[in-house]
Amino acid sequence: MLFILIFYFALSLILLPNSFSGKWYFSPVLFTVFGIEVRWYGFLIASSILIATLIAENQSKKEKVLENDFYNAVILGVISSIIGARAYYILFNLSYYSKHVSEIINPRNGGLAIHGGILAAILSTFLYTKFKKNSSLKFFQGTDLMCFVIPLAQAIGRWGNFMNHEAYGAPTDLPWKMYIAPADRMPGYESFSYFHPTFFYESAINIFIFVFLFYYIRNKRKNFGEITGLYLMLYSVSRGFIELLRTDSLMIFGLKTASLISIILFLFGLILFIKTKNSHPEVFKK
Repeated sequence: MLFILIFYFALSLILLPNSFSGKWYFSPVLFTVFGIEVRWYGFLIASSILIATLIAENQSKKEKVLENDFYNAVILGVISSIIGARAYYILFNLSYYSKHVSEIINPRNGGLAIHGGILAAILSTFLYTKFKKNSSLKFFQGTDLMCFVIPLAQAIGRWGNFMNHEAYGAPTDLPWKMYIAPADRMPGYESFSYFHPTFFYESAINIFIFVFLFYYIRNKRKNFGEITGLYLMLYSVSRGFIELLRTDSLMIFGLKTASLISIILFLFGLILFIKTKNSHPEVFKK
């Protein structure tokens, strides 16, 4: 874990200063094959899923989960999370997508919401463990395996936002301000040049959440579900704070959707953690 922290922040120190000052500009396109663009965003998302899966698999072996059950749950979870993340984004942008129906199946232009992905993956895990006969994987065991590696995947994935020059915050003059080229500025902010690097705030916080949950699952967890509760609480607090700085948030009833969902998920995570930490029903036993 120390290596991950050192590598992450060393890479940040190399890439960010020149980029934030506007000296370096990274193209969203990694490379092109036969006229098809492969973007950094997609590459980093795919890489994050692979890395997270390998780490979770190692933990699943320690917990005596059969490889077949683990990978079946992962495949269903990944597919469900992509569909859920897209559906969530579309749901809270109906005014746009009702007029641009063809864009619904074109996520290459943006439009994946992490909360939708998390909820869909949890649902797919529940369905798999409920209906798979003789499954070696329990529901909260599965969500724990997912939730302790999700922060690492999110930390990597946020760099895709960096390459896309998106998911930044409000204008700022702080020393770590990030330069955004005129073509990538949000409507209404064309006269501003420097913004909060909220992608990096969330990415860095998620690295620390991952390290903490990795330690907790290896050394402190007593019952399945504790990691899930902790993740929902920790991520909700960090996302709720960061959302205050974002300028591109999804909205509902005049409120930031992510902030509202974060409050709900925090409360659910708190109740789940307390219940699993202090209770010993069979479903929670390791």
